[in-house]
Amino acid sequence: MSPKFKNPRARHNFVGRTCSITGIGSYVPEKILTNHDLEKMVETSDEWIVTRTGIRQRRIAAKDEFTSDMAAKAAQRAMKMAGVTAGQIDLIVVATITPDMPFPATACLLQHKIGATGAAAFDLEAACSGFIYGLEIGQQFIMSRTYDTVLVVGAEKLSAITDWTDRNTCVLFGDGAGAVILQNRERSHGLLTAVMGADGEKGDLLFMPAGGSRCPASKSTVNARMHYLRMEGKETFKNAIQAMKSAATEVLRRCEIDISRIKCVIPHQANRRIIDAVGERLGAKPEQLFVNLEKYGNTSAASVAIALDEAVASGRVTRGDLVLLIVFGAGLTWGAAVIEW
Repeated sequence: MSPKFKNPRARHNFVGRTCSITGIGSYVPEKILTNHDLEKMVETSDEWIVTRTGIRQRRIAAKDEFTSDMAAKAAQRAMKMAGVTAGQIDLIVVATITPDMPFPATACLLQHKIGATGAAAFDLEAACSGFIYGLEIGQQFIMSRTYDTVLVVGAEKLSAITDWTDRNTCVLFGDGAGAVILQNRERSHGLLTAVMGADGEKGDLLFMPAGGSRCPASKSTVNARMHYLRMEGKETFKNAIQAMKSAATEVLRRCEIDISRIKCVIPHQANRRIIDAVGERLGAKPEQLFVNLEKYGNTSAASVAIALDEAVASGRVTRGDLVLLIVFGAGLTWGAAVIEW
């Protein structure tokens, strides 16, 4: 039986059609970089990494494998599941902080690679929160009847901006992509509601200093290693827990449901201690949490998309289940969404 949602802010109560995920797919590169491999590169150990992060390995894209390539493979899998052809796609939204190049948009490159010549296309940048931001944007186009079929992709080649000499950050990140097809599905609530937030005052906690208009690429910026990401780990950790907990609490309040009604909680896969702390503060049972962090590390905008695809493929999420997605990223940005699968 479908759950009842009384709050008028739950999406299915809006005048207009609902929006559902009708197809999902993900892709990770073949190359596996283990903690033991990292022991040979920087001063670290498998025990140190696992104890502090929960990560055991991550996937690394090949030199000639780009964000758009990974996005295309994930998108094609989502399209196959949805039974959608490239010609049916009206809009492509790619969430990424590692575009193939500053411009044109990676979404445009993806459009060409999958043959979706009739689709509008643009990128969005909300770091690790990008996938939920993309879901919310795509949903608006479906609900307003502007478009019928929207492709949303979270894709990252973080290995390209990772400083492999910095033991505090190089152990955290990996590459990959996740994609969904959004459409109206009759007699389905689909994406119920979402919340998003940001705090630009804390933008210096996680950032890449050079490559933009403030510090254009130069010999000095390259020599200073300013084209790699930098992170204030302790402050990022603290802010992540608070923001994810608040976002999840708010989205559940809007739907007027308790955490016990959620079949599967999929937090951003950044750090096992963050995931456990957020789950504990929400009152979620361990079996409600879906975690694949140990295999892939932090894949930023691709993180919850890859995890959701694996949760569906493994049977952890089935038709009619309620799923809670929670994200946090640079910006600072954060968000949460409730989906009836």
